[in-house]
Order: sequence, then C-alpha cells, then structure tokens
Amino acid sequence: MADAPARILFVGDVVGSLGRKTLLGLLPRLREEHAPTFVVANGENAAAGLGITPKIADELFAAGVDVITLGNHTYHRKEIGPYLDTHEHILRPANYLAAQPGHGHTVVERDGVRLGVINLSGNVFLQAGRPAFPTADTVVGQLEGKVDHILVDMHAEATSEKVGLGWHLDGDVTAVVGTHTHVPTNDARVLPRGTAYITDVGMTGPRGGVIGVKKEQAIQTMRTHMRTAFETSEDDPWLMGVLITCAPRRNQASAIEPLLLPWDGVPTTS
Repeated sequence: MADAPARILFVGDVVGSLGRKTLLGLLPRLREEHAPTFVVANGENAAAGLGITPKIADELFAAGVDVITLGNHTYHRKEIGPYLDTHEHILRPANYLAAQPGHGHTVVERDGVRLGVINLSGNVFLQAGRPAFPTADTVVGQLEGKVDHILVDMHAEATSEKVGLGWHLDGDVTAVVGTHTHVPTNDARVLPRGTAYITDVGMTGPRGGVIGVKKEQAIQTMRTHMRTAFETSEDDPWLMGVLITCAPRRNQASAIEPLLLPWDGVPTTS
C-alpha cells in the first residue's frame, strides 16, 4: 500500500445530460482541491434519467471516472447489455442473477493502491435476484487479500436496509455508501470498526426538480394520481458526493466528507 492515504471521490446518481455536464464541469476543480486517488460514480440515471448507454459510459470514463456503478435501471437501455459483459469497470448489482449481463465487482489500481468496488441492490421494494447481505459476504471474501480497500455502493430504497448493511460490513470494508433516493442524508460518519458510511449520497443533476424530474410534471402526477410523461429537469444543477479518506490499515477509513456543490454552468479546467 502506498504511504500517502488514498482518497475516494464517490459521486451520487448522475441524472440526465445536466447531471453529466455538472460532473464533467466540476471534476477538474474537485481533482485540484481534493486530489482523489479514485473517482467512482453511480451512472444508472445518466441517459435521460433512465439507464446508461455505451456512449455515455465511454464519456464518463474518458473524463477520468475509474468505476461506474448502476442500479435498478441498469437494463433500461437494451444496447448496454453487451457493453456490461465486455467492460471491466462498469458494474451492475452483484446480487442480480448470474445469467444477467454484467458483473458486480471490479478492482482498480493507482499509485500502488488497489481498490475493490462492489455494487449491490437492495431487496426491499426493489427486485434483485438474490439477497444482498450474503452476496456482500461472498464478494468481500473473494476480494480479501487482493485489495487494500473496498468501496460498496448499496443502491437501495429502504434506509433500514442500507443502515443494516453498514453495520454488517463495519470493519470488513472501507466504505458503504447508499444511493438511489437522490436526496442526501446527514449521517456521514466512520463507524466504530472503521467503515465510512452514509445512507444516501444524493444525486448529481437538477436539484430544482423532484429527484431529477421536472417539478411541474411530478406535482401533477402526485396531485391528480394520473400518469404523466416525465422529463428530466434542467433547474439548479448540483454535484452531490462524498470524499472518503482511507486509513493506513487495510479496509479502514479515517474520514468521510459530504460534498454538495452547485454548478454555474461554466466548465472548469485543471
């Protein structure tokens, strides 16, 4: 393991083209200010709010994202299936069925540090093929001794399920970060045995909408209980993420810091 502490920048659910522009616009500044060793982003809403395409994934990788995690909209774009099978660093939840395209964990290395990234789906309110907790145990066991740190993206609806996984993996992984609800929670902390935890990182995209959707359309549906076609909002773009500082000890964190940044639409340069 390298002497300097590694840092992991995890970016919450990237929503639509505005979310992509926000991430790409702010990433140079974040690199300059925080010098992350690794950048991981959840991209399951990156294509007009639903799923991801190979072109978009390539764009994020080209911008310096090391790993893309996904979630319940993984297969919304049919063209993504073959891409998931052939690209090592884009993940779908590990507790999906083995017959489904893609894989649920990967390893990236930089500056002498090896980071394992695991993607999981919650089971409460979401349809994952297998239970999340036993799958997490299996994959963590597979990575044991092969990596210096492990980051887990728990893409889940129920806060209780995320909190439970954080406690379950405390001391066995460096970080458990929750995604999916698009609303950042105020509980970022390092758990007693050294795992950095947050229930939901939030989303990167239009804070001026309703979890990414144009607010007028969302309100119309809630008010009338009638189906309305949803479009991605373009209002008030923010990047929401966390910066995790790894401890010198394997699979331990020393700090987790929420990052909530507005974007003014002006690209930054490194």
